[in-house]
Parts: sequence; C-alpha cells; structure tokens
Amino acid sequence: MERIYVGERAVSPTTGTVRWVVVESRSYTLQTEAVAYLASLRARDCSPNTERAYAGRIALYLNFSLMRRLEWTTPGFLGLAALQQWLIEAPLPSRGGGPRTGPARFRSRATANAVMTAVAEFLRFGHAHGWVPASTTGLLSEPKLLRFNPPGYDAGESGRRREVQAAAFRFRIAEPGYEDLSDEQIRHMIAIAPRARDRFLITLLACTGLRIGEALGLHRADMHLLASSRTVGCGIEGPHVHVRRRTDNPNRALAKSRFSRSVPVTADLVALYTDYQYERDRVLQAAESEMVFVNLFRPPLGGAMSYPNAKEMFDRLARTAGHACRPHMLRHSAATRWLRDGVDRDVVQRLLGHASPLSMEHYRHVDDAEARAAVEHVEAMKERP
Repeated sequence: MERIYVGERAVSPTTGTVRWVVVESRSYTLQTEAVAYLASLRARDCSPNTERAYAGRIALYLNFSLMRRLEWTTPGFLGLAALQQWLIEAPLPSRGGGPRTGPARFRSRATANAVMTAVAEFLRFGHAHGWVPASTTGLLSEPKLLRFNPPGYDAGESGRRREVQAAAFRFRIAEPGYEDLSDEQIRHMIAIAPRARDRFLITLLACTGLRIGEALGLHRADMHLLASSRTVGCGIEGPHVHVRRRTDNPNRALAKSRFSRSVPVTADLVALYTDYQYERDRVLQAAESEMVFVNLFRPPLGGAMSYPNAKEMFDRLARTAGHACRPHMLRHSAATRWLRDGVDRDVVQRLLGHASPLSMEHYRHVDDAEARAAVEHVEAMKERP
C-alpha cells in the first residue's frame, strides 16, 4: 500500500465532538502541521463543512508533494505552478474507489482555485509558526492594480490606481452563472414529487430560500406554524420557521450562518406540512425523532434525512422533470423572485441569512423580458414631448 495522506473524520470517544484531521494512510499517524491548521479553523468558528473541505485539499497537496518528491514547506515556484496545472489535468479517482467505468472526470478550474486557496492559507499558517520560510509565502501573491478604484479612494492628481496583493496561482474563470427555476418549473417539481415529505421539502426551499443544510437541520420545535406562537414563548406573529445553527444534529446538517433567524412561511406551506405529518405518523419509528425531515421509506426508518438522501431525491426528480433540480437552485429562485418583486435588498439579505450585502450580487438575474422592457421604457421616454 503506497503512502498517502487522507482527510479523516475524528470523533471524541468522551464528548462525541467531531473534528477533521489529516493522517498518513498506512500508520494513521497525524500530520501535525495540517492538524494544527485545521484546529485553527475551529478556533475561528469556521463551519465543520469548511474544515472537512480543507482537510481534503491539504491532503491533496501533501500527496502531490510526495508524488513529485517535493518538500511541502518549500515547493518553489515551479512546484506550485505544477500543482496548479496537475489539479485540472489529473483524472479524478472513480467514485467508490473501484475500477473506472465511463469517461474520465476532471476538476474544474474553479475547484483548482479553491484547492490553491487552501494550500496558500496552509503555507501562510506554517510561516506564522516557523515551519515554512518567507521565500515560500512570498511566491503566493503578486501586486495588481485595480481596474476601477473603490469608492472613497483618493487617486491624486496623477490618477493612480490602487494596488492590491492578488493570488499568484489562480486560473482566470468567467463569473459563474447562477441557475434558478421558473415558477412553472417549481410547480411542476412539486406536482411530480410522489411523496408528501418531498413536496414539503421542495416548497420549503422555494418559499423560504433556506439552504439544504438549514432545512435538514430543522427540529420540530423550530416549526411555529400557528397564527400566534406566544404559547411557546415566541413573540413573532404569523407562521414562520426558526433557523438555528446546531453542531449536534444526528445527520450532521449545519446552518452556515452563526446567527439564528426566523423566516415567514405561507399558508400553502403550512398545508403541505400537515400532509407530511399524516405521512410521517404512519411510520412508528419517526415519532421518536425531533428532526423535521426523517427517513420514511428505507432504513433506518425514523432516522434523520441526510445530505446523500436529499441529493438522491433531487436527482430522481431531475430525471422525471427533464431539467436540473438542485436545492440551491430553489434558494436562488426565491432570492431572485423577491428582488424582482421589489423587496428591499436588506430584507432579502436577512431572509437568506447573509452576513455581507456583497453576497446579494449573485442572486439578481436579468431576463430577456426585463431587458426588453427597459429598452422600450427608454424609447417611450424619448417620444414624450
């Protein structure tokens, strides 16, 4: 068995706390520096999903260094450039680790950029702790002049542009397109979903803009669906759901935002939740779970619905509907619909649980009808006396 590094999930036998580590596959020896870096992510209160992703990316870098016989602390310019290129040229291993069937799959340039970002942060962390020399971290960024100066920047009489440090090893990629779904497509998805649970999940995501992790992490106590919830100590009027970040969900579902929020829901969603409760009540094991979404049709019955379960459900739906159906598309659809209907951006930001208003830029889609309406409006204004 060849020596490789892998990102592994570690569970404390005493507290049950989940952490991610990087270990050597043969001996299961911890890679000390990588484990220290992952611990720093936890100290910064980063999401466990972030920790998991970075564990895999750092292990990938360490394996590349082993394969090319590079010292990971001093890969040099050529080593980092080779890593960047290798990330998009090396075929991905087959799913499940067995023999590859079908055409080879490759990482996208966006994925390669994400790996290079993790490697750069890891090396900078190593430099701060004396493991990585300045000659290595000096390769990671380069000066760049901004094309447009930010608001408030004094360019002086010479009109100088602001200089920033940009990542040196990063592919140029086009701004990704953010797919959304039309109201007709969403209604069709709900109509063809064969189970009440699935219809409720689709409608919940489309109505509230929740992330799939936030939805799968809901507890029944979070569902305040009466006109008033004062009897349970909640002063928010009208039907709504509470989104709370919990790190102990049995399905490891996690709300990305550290801050709790409430999101109003419609009467139609409340009716679909009622239908789902009838379906759920027929599975005795489900009564013991505090989670909203549980397994009703396969073992473990009553267990919390997991990310893979949800993905499989949406994949089946996509095959039946004849178009892509992904949970995040429903989130984008909700945000785009709110913005098109004139909902204030600050309100949409709060509903979506975004900390930064810059995150809102991804959600505003301009369709052909809006573009034509804008041109016709300008033309009509010209014709006025």
